[in-house]
Amino acid sequence: MKKMCSLLLCFFLTLVFLTACGSQKGSPPAPPERQAETETVNLIVWGAQEDEALLQEIFASFQSHYAGQANFQITFQPQSESSCKDALLGNLEEGADVFAFADDQVAALAAAGGLDPIADSAEIRSASLSAAVEAASVGGALYAYPLTADNGYFLYYNKAYFSDEDIQSLERMLDLAAQADRLVAMDWSSAWYVYAFFGNTGLTVGLNEDGLTNYCTWNSTEGTIHGVDVAQAMLAIGSSSGFASMTDQEFLAGVQDGTVIAGVSGVWNAVAIQEAWGENTGAAKLPSYTCAGTQVQMASFSGCKLIGVNAYSKHPEWAARLAEWITSEENQCLRFERRGQGPANINAANSPQVQSSPAIAALLAQSEFSQLQRVGGKFWDPVSEFALNMAAGNPSGASLQAQLDRLAEGVAAR
Repeated sequence: MKKMCSLLLCFFLTLVFLTACGSQKGSPPAPPERQAETETVNLIVWGAQEDEALLQEIFASFQSHYAGQANFQITFQPQSESSCKDALLGNLEEGADVFAFADDQVAALAAAGGLDPIADSAEIRSASLSAAVEAASVGGALYAYPLTADNGYFLYYNKAYFSDEDIQSLERMLDLAAQADRLVAMDWSSAWYVYAFFGNTGLTVGLNEDGLTNYCTWNSTEGTIHGVDVAQAMLAIGSSSGFASMTDQEFLAGVQDGTVIAGVSGVWNAVAIQEAWGENTGAAKLPSYTCAGTQVQMASFSGCKLIGVNAYSKHPEWAARLAEWITSEENQCLRFERRGQGPANINAANSPQVQSSPAIAALLAQSEFSQLQRVGGKFWDPVSEFALNMAAGNPSGASLQAQLDRLAEGVAAR
């Protein structure tokens, strides 16, 4: 009986073993866990055409730093910082993921939904100059990353032609340029520069409380200096054989070929001018000009360049990381080294290299006579039209007061 039980037990165990083996043989092994594929991140970046080489260098370091975390396809497209808002708002969903723009556009971009407030902005605020933080904010919220704090203009001059005393007076500079058969240049096609003649006269322009429309008293017939006085002064300047109204590109070309020996521009041309003039490169606050029988210190608009992240970006986190990378302390120092642009980052701005820059020193000297640019879109065209007519010598002979009235009406249009 015991023998029979043992045989039955062996038979049963054998059957169980064979059944288990058969089950294992019939089932394929479990597949290994699939590795997650690396994400492909396509980012379009808008910036000034002259910044392309610098930005490509910054893109390369960004990709190296984040290597392995994503496959990056970063495409640069040239876009003027001054007209970035209009280009972006034309089609937000197809616009750049990351873009450089002038600070006067931040309120409109935020209002249109092109920019979202930056989350956890405390570190950016503490690392940036207070004026740059203010320029990048709307209603106390930070909407963009401060890039530069140097978006203003001042005087460049060739020391071979002008002394420190000469550059105090625009008329003196024009006389010396005419005698040397050379030119002093300024862009009267841009209302941004034309503000220089009106800013310290008591004649005013700016935004109304609605944040969109302007007020303008440049046509005023009251006060010590009237609008017509400024117009007559501009006509006198424009008639000098030592003066030329030139775009920024034409001014730089003139510097390089030797026909221009002084002009009004900003830090973005510092490196190129230094290369052209060498040890004769000079930079200073703007001179005074004669208006209504008195010397009026030329004024200027000031501002910052900012980096924005499109609220409609398909890769918002990576776009924000790239914006932070472009505006980092290290890359703002690199921007100063390559392009001569003044940093918005506190540590970069306080570096010995930046502090010893003639262009930055000139910008700081001019800042006493500057105003943060805050004007609505209707400001630009009427002022440019008026100034270009003054540069041409008012060929139609039209009433200056009538032209100023039309300018003021256009600037303040609803």
